[in-house]
Amino acid sequence: MNLRPPGQSIEQQRERFASLPLYRQLGLTLEEVRAGYSRVAMATSPVTLGGIGGSVHGGLLAALIDIAMLEAVIPAFTENDEPAGTADLNITYMRPVHGTRAVAEATVLRKGKTLAVTEVTISDDQGRLCAKGRTIYVVRHRPTRG
Repeated sequence: MNLRPPGQSIEQQRERFASLPLYRQLGLTLEEVRAGYSRVAMATSPVTLGGIGGSVHGGLLAALIDIAMLEAVIPAFTENDEPAGTADLNITYMRPVHGTRAVAEATVLRKGKTLAVTEVTISDDQGRLCAKGRTIYVVRHRPTRG
């Protein structure tokens, strides 16, 4: 998995993000990131516009939720935490995303030793709420050796 290692700077995280082929193909930009929060934008293009009435495809919005969640959760890891994958992801679609971009904002609601729960909102380029998601991410905890 190509996630930010402990000690990596935010700028290094942005460079890593921008280098991933899938993220480039989807037109993703990591706009803001800190432990427990991220904002990821998806520029619309012929690749993304496969939904109802020429909107962003709903499956890509679900992927955007997962990606934004990872960018918020991983920087919140402690030294002994290891990523273990998304256990649950749900999305509620409220309106289609039309326009030039979709913006996902992910917030970690709670991070424990084994699970992290996040909430993600997706808005269009006019700031209208288009979708809301919730994820549960599994965290492995390496025991401290002493």
